[in-house]
Parts: sequence; structure tokens; C-alpha cells
Amino acid sequence: MTDDLLAAVRARFDGRAAEYDESAMHRELAAAVAAFADLDGVHDVLDVATGTGLVLRALASRDGALRLTGIDLSGGMLAVARAALPEAALVEADATVLPFGDDAFDLVTCATGVHLFPDADAAIAEWARVLRPGGRVVTATFGEIDPSQHGGRPDAAVAPDAARAAGHGAGHHGAGHRGAGHPGAGRHGAGHHGAEPPPYPTHHERFRTPELLAAAVAPAGLHLARHAWWTHGDDRILLADLRPA
Repeated sequence: MTDDLLAAVRARFDGRAAEYDESAMHRELAAAVAAFADLDGVHDVLDVATGTGLVLRALASRDGALRLTGIDLSGGMLAVARAALPEAALVEADATVLPFGDDAFDLVTCATGVHLFPDADAAIAEWARVLRPGGRVVTATFGEIDPSQHGGRPDAAVAPDAARAAGHGAGHHGAGHRGAGHPGAGRHGAGHHGAEPPPYPTHHERFRTPELLAAAVAPAGLHLARHAWWTHGDDRILLADLRPA
């Protein structure tokens, strides 16, 4: 990311860190992501755009032996994560340049974060680089967004018809919403993702359906192994399990 974009993202989430976990939707989506993840053979986990570490906390609840690592741009968010997960390795870093060696993790997660990355292709390539053979990536991306809950942005409603059509029969999960890298965080209620649009671009449109997500990750050598839809109100989130091709 450019320095200006890094600073804008960091400032936005630093400002929300203290109240981020008050959102039941954030907590419940983290639990849904952790429940969706296949932990067979998983020992080392990296959560990209970890925020306050909600996904890592949910994974730790499933398996207390997991070795947990998270990266995020926001020092304020990471401070909350460190208080909740003192045993985890939590690093302030750019998701497009991960500070880890090749083949370092069995599971990489990124929940509602990839749409924030100006160079999403570089971030996805990093997921593949740090993933061990036989590992997997689990993502959560927006298929539909309720504009009334996202600052009323004209770009908020992303392909509702396509997402709903793709979602039937794919598995439907219960209420909740979380986004370590989501442009809005905060209290459950009016404008729960922030009353103002973020001061940086977002790119939901590339990841809103299983087909689009599969096309986005294919150049990095990943394929979509399975997916499910998870909803809260008019928000619909695509949960995906990506594997090396």
C-alpha cells in the first residue's frame, strides 16, 4: 500500500479499537469463520488483518494447542488483541508484504479484509507463499451489504442478485458480522460499520461471489475447494476454503 493509504487505514481502525469488540456481529462472524475452518493437520495459523484478534480467539477456543500469529496495520487494534491473546505473536505489518518465510503456516485466514487492500493480488500471492503444502486459506468476503449499515455508500450494495443466487444450496449460516479489516467497526445498531464512508477505496466487487473469488485467487495458484454463505440482516458474507491448485 502507499504511505497515504496505510496511514488512512491505520488511523481509521486505531480510532475504533476501543469499541470494536462491542459489536456482537463482529464476534459472531469470527466464530463462524473459525467453525468453518478445517483444522485437520493445522498447527500454525496466520490471521491477516487480524484487528483485535477475534478470529484467532475463536480458533483458540476450538483448539488451544494452535500456534497463533496475526498481522494488522493498526497498533490500536493489536493492543486490544494482545490483551486478549498474550500467547499469540501479533505483528504490525502490511498485508501485501508479510514478514514471514515461505511455507510457514498451515492455515491463513482473512475475514472481511481483502477488499481493503489496494493491491489485493499481492496480498493473495503472499497467502500462497507462506502456506505450507497441504495447507488452506479461509476468507470471508461481502456478497451483499446493507447500505444503511455502511454509511449509505452508493458502492455498498454489491451484486445482491448474484450473491443470493450463488448462495442457495451452498450452506447458510446464522446471524453475525465481523471484519478485522472492515471499513466500519463499532456498536451493533444504526451505522454499525461507521456512519461515514472510509477515506480510502474498497474493492468488494472482485470477491462478491464464489466464481469471482475463484478467479481472483487462481493466479496465486489457489482454488476454491468449498464455500458457504453467512448472513446478518441484509449483509451476506461468503465464507471460502481455498487450497493450493
